[in-house]
Amino acid sequence: MQLNNYYNKPMYKATPLYLLLILIISGPVHAYQASDVLPAYSTKYSPERDVFKDGADAIKLATSTNRRILIELGGDWCVWCHKMDIFFNNNPDVKKRLHETFVMLKVNVSDENKNTEFLKAFPKNLGYPHMYVAEKDGSVLYSKDTAEFLQNGSYQRKPFMKFFDRWAIKINKDKL
Repeated sequence: MQLNNYYNKPMYKATPLYLLLILIISGPVHAYQASDVLPAYSTKYSPERDVFKDGADAIKLATSTNRRILIELGGDWCVWCHKMDIFFNNNPDVKKRLHETFVMLKVNVSDENKNTEFLKAFPKNLGYPHMYVAEKDGSVLYSKDTAEFLQNGSYQRKPFMKFFDRWAIKINKDKL
């Protein structure tokens, strides 16, 4: 029996991140390279960071590089967040694919800063880490429970790659 989980269904009505209306187009479109330096908001959770500014910066980068945004909720207190980071660091091809497909925006959710105002625009999450796929303009397309990337208590390559395939922006080469 397969459960019908609302949080893993596509969201047919895109929810705009109404507070992130800053959409600035700049720079040429280029693919992520493993040598690219990732912004701080893509690499670690921080209760001190301004998630609205980081979100606006993620929109700008996603627009200029033709990628979607992957918003990951969690914190330094989250054991599974650390395990997922370790998985990506131990699997450089999967990590590369993650950053080719998405601009990662890590959003801290902790006692120090729950980012309540920012998260008002999102569907409720079931646990941590939790991911939301957002379009380049910041509108939320999908809510994803990361437990589905686990098999036998470990994160696995195949579910991540399938997820990346599903959400990668397809370029129509016939129109180039």
